[in-house]
Amino acid sequence: MERVIELEIGGMTCASCASRIEKKLNRIDGVRATVNYATEKARATVPPTLSAADLIAVVEKTGYTAAEPAPAPAAAPADRRDPLRDRLLISALLTVPVIVLAMVPSWQFTYWQWLSLVLAAPVVVYGGWPFHRATAVNLRHGAATMDTLVSVGTLAAFGWSLWALFLGDAGVPGMTHPFSFTGSAGDAIYLEAAAGVTTFLLAGRYLEARAKRRAGDALRSLLELGAKSVTVLRGDTEHEIPAADLRVGDLFLVRPGEKVATDGVVTDGVSALDTSLLTGEPVPVEVRTGDRVTGATVNAGGRLTVRATRVGADTQLAQMARLVEEAQAGKAAVQRLADRISAVFVPAVIALAVGTLGFWLGTGGDGTAAFTAAVAVLIIACPCALGLATPTALLVGTGRGAQLGILIRGVEALESTRRADTIVLDKTGTVTTGRMTLTAVIPAADPDAGTDSTPEPRAGEQEADSLLRLAGAVEAASEHPLGRAITAAARTHGTLPPVTGFHAIAGVGVEGHVDGTHVEIRAGNPPDPAPAPAATWVEVRVGGEVRGWLALADAVRPTSAPAVRALRRLGLEPMLVTGDASAVAEAVAAEVGITQVFAGVLPAGKVDVVKDLQSRGRAVAMVGDGVNDAAALAQADLGLAMGAGTDVAIQASDLTLVRNDLTAAVDAVRLSRRTLATIRGNLFWAFAYNVAALPLAAAGLLNPMIAGAAMALSSVFVVLNSLRLRRFRPAMTATQA
Repeated sequence: MERVIELEIGGMTCASCASRIEKKLNRIDGVRATVNYATEKARATVPPTLSAADLIAVVEKTGYTAAEPAPAPAAAPADRRDPLRDRLLISALLTVPVIVLAMVPSWQFTYWQWLSLVLAAPVVVYGGWPFHRATAVNLRHGAATMDTLVSVGTLAAFGWSLWALFLGDAGVPGMTHPFSFTGSAGDAIYLEAAAGVTTFLLAGRYLEARAKRRAGDALRSLLELGAKSVTVLRGDTEHEIPAADLRVGDLFLVRPGEKVATDGVVTDGVSALDTSLLTGEPVPVEVRTGDRVTGATVNAGGRLTVRATRVGADTQLAQMARLVEEAQAGKAAVQRLADRISAVFVPAVIALAVGTLGFWLGTGGDGTAAFTAAVAVLIIACPCALGLATPTALLVGTGRGAQLGILIRGVEALESTRRADTIVLDKTGTVTTGRMTLTAVIPAADPDAGTDSTPEPRAGEQEADSLLRLAGAVEAASEHPLGRAITAAARTHGTLPPVTGFHAIAGVGVEGHVDGTHVEIRAGNPPDPAPAPAATWVEVRVGGEVRGWLALADAVRPTSAPAVRALRRLGLEPMLVTGDASAVAEAVAAEVGITQVFAGVLPAGKVDVVKDLQSRGRAVAMVGDGVNDAAALAQADLGLAMGAGTDVAIQASDLTLVRNDLTAAVDAVRLSRRTLATIRGNLFWAFAYNVAALPLAAAGLLNPMIAGAAMALSSVFVVLNSLRLRRFRPAMTATQA
């Protein structure tokens, strides 16, 4: 059986390095690999006959380092010195006077050029060492990368300057050097270009590395959310152990203010949980015995006893982190095109630089100008921005999504959100809450009415409260979903009295004594007329007489109607599909503003609905939460699973909405489209930059130092543009503002 191996890659300095490693890994029989330059990781699907050591050996033969990911440290490591920053600071301090002297002729004292040489030499050799080393390693393997362009360009500028100083006239006393933005001014040395390009590129690498670390903050914070220790119950005693040592079935305590250590079910206690760390929702969620809880949520109320149901890699938090990381390793179709272009770009640029030099010399041009143009071509062409376009946007976009409770499975999902024009919504648990809720309390008009009559309903808040109090007290002893809904509604009005003589009548209802009065709650017909259609009705009898009716229904989420309107604004036509009866489906659809309804649809029928829409040229998105939605989620062009749904539904989807709210689907589509737009924008500007700059450089209109600065800034621009996704805001916030 195939398995997935992840490796941490070292020594990559540009997108071409990642492309080269990926190509080598994919040449192994049975291996499908992707290498991400931004995250510095490789992910490979391999046959059972291959091990991580086999892949590591291939990477090392390619000239890079590789290792299996180390376990996350228990605590954040202390700050260490950053060698890249040190190299940049030293280079910058030495380069500034070199550039100033070259740019201000009036400051060029006698023998200034030799001081420039003393200052520039360490920059070119020490500062540029990462570029030179990478070039040497790659050339030994018959490859050329972006570093090759940088190394050849800076060494050529430095070598030309050495020749001019020692063998030419540039070293004579009193020599001056007029600065030109085009770099075509006569007899000149290019120490400022060699040092300046090196420093600018180091600055670009440093800013890029910092930005990548910031982009990955969301994933790192997600991985660090979990509790570090937990109090478990062993018999009647409490023991504190590391949270990693929890096992399925263990009972553990969650005190007020503590994090829930792992996924589980409440066995004792009532409290409210702050789930904002996982879902982005600020409203606490009430939990009591029998309710499921998720690891890393914070107990904001009373003490809870929880039985662990999932631990380690099976928890929702771990699955979220895994989905985010998998998504960040993906590549958009447009990025795959950029990778193919980058693979042949370097040899083409070297050929263009040689051609530029030959053209200038062949047409009688000045040798200095010809050399300047050739060096500028080498430096300006380095398309590092192309390699960063997709990874950085994915890194930031998926990280921001995780903060908002939106898990993007892969880059293909981003492309699907752009194509989708129809969204099919499951009813139960998606548009509705998925649980029964009290919707109406109708007291009888005549308390003395007989059991064989259907009394006229009467209004009266006091009578309704009294009726609900009696029904809630009896149902408090019941485990039936309808009973729990009645009790939950009754408790919002105050404390319930105790019940005695409770008895459940199978298939009929429940009965008991409250305050000495016999109370029965039975399944029944609605009053005539029934003010709340599409509901389940129960009769409440006190002393054998009908005293009123309670209506219960799977209530529509209050955010569903605004979410449907928002989906329409995004160009998606919403449709409702459900296995429920037509009357119920139509009522729910009318409440949220949906006009197309498919009712009474079995699971296989949901797939048929999606297929039929697709056959008519529609690109279909599907939102669901249950096992019966899994096949339709997989069939749809874009599957969105509600996070509170079943595992099979989540596995079949492209996007997982941890926030159990339809507005999360709106945010998922908005964020996905925004991320894809950022990727496309990054790629456009990276391509446009190279296309526009290369002719200028070849024409001798670009100083090599200015070219180096522009090339470094293009990569920084791509990263900063991607970081704008960190400011993405949920739709409801934007709507209410």
